[in-house]
Amino acid sequence: MLMKEITRINHIGLRVRSLATAREFYEKLGFTFIAGPIGPEPVAIVEHPCGVNINFILNTSPDSPPENLLMDESIKHTGFTHIALEITNVDAVKNQLNDHGIVITEQVEFEGAIFFFVRDPDGNVIEFHKPAK
Repeated sequence: MLMKEITRINHIGLRVRSLATAREFYEKLGFTFIAGPIGPEPVAIVEHPCGVNINFILNTSPDSPPENLLMDESIKHTGFTHIALEITNVDAVKNQLNDHGIVITEQVEFEGAIFFFVRDPDGNVIEFHKPAK
């Protein structure tokens, strides 16, 4: 059964250690702070002009390890491993990341598509994806 009522992803929930640190990083990627902290979790909201909305979940345990459980451990756990942001110009994005001191950790080319990865301050993985023509 197809659930036709689903129209798009509304937002991505991303647990972070520090609102200030996460906000500063994502603003370098063009996101704008919308609101927060709000709610019982609490959360803060940033949004990119293209419509991508991220909710920063601000309830990280103080003893949370710095490693990304889903990406950095030898045991491969289930769960969401990264977000992929589609881009139009690889060189322009790479130059902007470089200007902000954001390190590209890996790049892959596959059947004409190019995608490369960065880590946010909490070790969350962000993919920049240029589809094949």
